[in-house]
Parts: sequence; structure tokens; C-alpha cells
Amino acid sequence: MLSIYLFTLVTFLWGLIATPVSIGLAKKFRLLDKPGGRKHHKFLMPRGAGIVLWGGYLLWALFVGNRGVELPFIATGGTFVFIIGYMDDMQPLPPLIRLFFHLAAAAWVSYPLPIVVWQRLLIVIWIAGVTNAYNLIDGMDGLCLMISLLTSIAAFATGKLNIWLPIAGLIFGVFLWNFPNPRTFLGDGGSTFLGYICASHIVWSIFPNFFGINFIKLAFILLFIGGIPVTDTIVAMARRVLTKKSPFVADRGHTHHKLQDTGFSKLTTLLLMGSAHLLIITIGFKIILKYI
Repeated sequence: MLSIYLFTLVTFLWGLIATPVSIGLAKKFRLLDKPGGRKHHKFLMPRGAGIVLWGGYLLWALFVGNRGVELPFIATGGTFVFIIGYMDDMQPLPPLIRLFFHLAAAAWVSYPLPIVVWQRLLIVIWIAGVTNAYNLIDGMDGLCLMISLLTSIAAFATGKLNIWLPIAGLIFGVFLWNFPNPRTFLGDGGSTFLGYICASHIVWSIFPNFFGINFIKLAFILLFIGGIPVTDTIVAMARRVLTKKSPFVADRGHTHHKLQDTGFSKLTTLLLMGSAHLLIITIGFKIILKYI
């Protein structure tokens, strides 16, 4: 148990120390987020935090992480997701191209799971959906990182602290550079990577509990475990379709945008969104963990 806390300290320090290095590199290679439009920040912002998360996770997976079947699949799939997101940061890619690779990465990580076909299809759609949902929720300083951190904490309920504690440490180390006064952004590479590894590790943490659950119950449970990002994304896409807009076109209609536009501060919005997410995902874990 002591080694788990030591590894968590190492991943935290990696996030804390490597992030300013990535900020310098992002400035040098002009990987900058420009203000304007829906973006309310006032200055050019480096998008280097995603590299820190990806690099820190890979180092942990290669040298420290458990030697289970799933880790090479998650690390490989996460790398593809990060690269596609990083490419999108440099030059926007068509949404369908991004979705194709996210579905492929989700299929890859679910391949070794000993589950039936309908469960596999549901899991693939869910992982790809969560991957994109974490990207869509990344519209306010600290929000995506806080949601990811709370997801990791809620996942302690699965008993796999050797996985979730180091991930939480890594995320928290980067979070301190992103909130309350952001020095760097995640970019699409970082936000989709967080969504993918959280969703993939959740699936591998709870899959033995799938057996005996019908489609409706499992879909309902996964909706809860997806938390605020999934719920907010479903509502946002439904709203766009009803108003005859493309569901893939970004806008300022997400919950965190509405809260801020109403007059809530960033901190209050973060606390409200985080509390709701923790409550929803905890309920989801409590339900699925009953099926043992």
C-alpha cells in the first residue's frame, strides 16, 4: 500500500513539474489558443497540458502500472486518441474523422473483454461518447480536469487504488496550472485523452459485474457513471437537433456556460458542476457494484 502512495506522489510531481516545461514548448512551437468567439480568455494561451498527461500516464503504465491484460490496450488506444486530438489542435479535423478514431480506440480497448456482442457494442459507443463528452465539457478553466479528478476519486469504490490513485495524482498536478488562474489549456488532445482513459479504466474496473444485467439496466448504469459530461452532452445535442442545428457544432449552450452567463463565478460554477458530477457518478458505481 505504501508503494501506491509513493507512485501517486511521483505522478503528482510529474504533473506539477512537467507542466511549466510544456508551457515553454507550446510557446516556442506556437501551439497557442487564440481568444475570440466563444472563448473568453484575453491572451494567447499555450496548449501543452495534454502532453504532460499523456506522457505521465505512459511512463506510469510502462514502469509502474499493474501488469493486467488491459493496460497495454488502454495505453495504446489513449495514444491514438491523444495524437488525433493533438492534430486537431494544430489543424481542425472533420468531426466524423475524429469520431471514427475514437470508436476504433474504444473497440480496441474492449477487444479482450470476455463479454457478449451487445455488451461490447454498448461499451464501444459509451467509451467513444465519454471521450468526446470530456472534450465538450472542457469549456471553462479547470472543469475537465476537476471532473476527471472526481471520476478517479469516485472510482476508488471499485477497490483498484493501484490504478486510480496515481491517475488522480497526475491530474491534480496539472490542475494546479489550469485553475484558478490558467497558465495552460488541455487542448483537444488532453481533454479527449482524459475522457478515454477514465472511461476505459472504469469499464475494466467494473466489467465482471456486467454478467446478468440486461441492456436497459446496463445502459442506465453507464449513463450515471458517465456523470455530468455525458448528461450535458446529450442535452446539448438534443437541443441542437431540436433547433435544427448540427449536433457537432459547438456553442455556448452547455451547463457551465449558462451558469457563468447567469452570473456565477468560475469557482461557484466549478463547485456546482463538480458536486453534481460526484453525486451522479457515485450513484452509478453503487448500483453496478451490487451486481457481484
